[in-house]
Amino acid sequence: MATKLWEKNFTVDRDVETYTVGRDREMDLYLAPYDVLGSMAHITMLQSVGLLTKEELDTLLAELKEIYATAEHGEMVIEDGVEDIHSQVELELTRRLGDIGKKIHSGRSRNDQVLLDLKLFIRSSIERLAHGIERLFDALITQSERYKDVIIPGYTHLQVAMPSSFGLWFGAYAESLVDDMTVLRAAYDVANRNPLGSAAGYGSSFPLDRDMTTRLLGFASMNYNVVYAQMGRGKTERIVAQAIGSIAATVSKLAFDACMFNSQNFGFIRLPDEFTTGSSIMPHKKNPDVFELTRAKCNKLQALPYEITLVTNNLPSGYFRDLQLIKENFLPAFDEMMSILDMVTAMVGRIEVNRDVASDPRYRLMYSVEEVNRLVQQGVPFRDAYKQVGLAIGRGEFDPVTELHHTHAGSLNNLCNDEIRALFDRVMESFRFDDYHKAVDGLLSR
Repeated sequence: MATKLWEKNFTVDRDVETYTVGRDREMDLYLAPYDVLGSMAHITMLQSVGLLTKEELDTLLAELKEIYATAEHGEMVIEDGVEDIHSQVELELTRRLGDIGKKIHSGRSRNDQVLLDLKLFIRSSIERLAHGIERLFDALITQSERYKDVIIPGYTHLQVAMPSSFGLWFGAYAESLVDDMTVLRAAYDVANRNPLGSAAGYGSSFPLDRDMTTRLLGFASMNYNVVYAQMGRGKTERIVAQAIGSIAATVSKLAFDACMFNSQNFGFIRLPDEFTTGSSIMPHKKNPDVFELTRAKCNKLQALPYEITLVTNNLPSGYFRDLQLIKENFLPAFDEMMSILDMVTAMVGRIEVNRDVASDPRYRLMYSVEEVNRLVQQGVPFRDAYKQVGLAIGRGEFDPVTELHHTHAGSLNNLCNDEIRALFDRVMESFRFDDYHKAVDGLLSR
């Protein structure tokens, strides 16, 4: 059995070890390539301050690049008896290189290692999410333009209210994603700061060059105060989870609308047959299971920030083992959100709309405000026009004019989709993902 990094002259009870390690080894596989990158940056800095020789650095970097390739291809294994990814990487180096491998931990704690791994993982995962959101955004804008002239009723209190359109409906969710991206961008800024060098939360007596590791890993800045760097554990995950929850809320609402609009009572849209399921007893059924599960998955993701809050909200400053448990639902949340975005993007692009919704007489009253406005334009005071139309409706004499002239920004005949796309593009460009890619590529090419 491998020796623990912290092991001294006693052995921990096996049941205690099982209980305390939990699913950490499994979760750490998400972090494997990032742990290796962090070690590469750290030892490059150690050599610059005289704690490693140039020959030792070159030897260590060569082996770490091989380990990185294994981790990047998903082939990394944390062996039985090895606690975590940090221990596994150090064990691999020591097996290959002997005592040189034991030098990589100088000036570090597993506390700042896992902080760094999480931030590098989050940064990369947010990039994946941003591109997934971009694909859904494009699908929504495309459908908005395709069906911009198809009128449907808008609802308040689930009562037929005023004329809307599929252009407005699809476009509304596209613009909602712009705000979600703005929140995600803020979360990215929180994650894109370097905690390495904070050690166990109180720094080190070694002359660590934290500016150097910040540059090598492509962070926008460091977490300057070493105590705060440690306090950021849990806080960073909560902020990022809130951003994921914001995306999930938009998609969940879209899923609810799609389920409702697909039902026979509405009949506004038709989902592709291959995205529906049947009933074991009713041969006519085509159930919107994909959107129903999407709604449930999104609602679960919206609970994640509160779960993290409950783990962290009664902890003082400093590190506590409680924080380990955050990984279990936080790390897989990115894969869950990506699978949702991919599925919903495929669905949205295949939705067929009913172009004759507005011809149904059930929706004739949605034109009542149009009639009020028409009378106002003829000089009738608004309150009088409102009463006049209301009395006609009560007598069953309302005969709507269905021609619509909504020209102001963001309305039926002026969707502002180009402006919405420009907003989205500005947020997307502001992430500047290339900055960290250049830094990481430079580190790997050393």
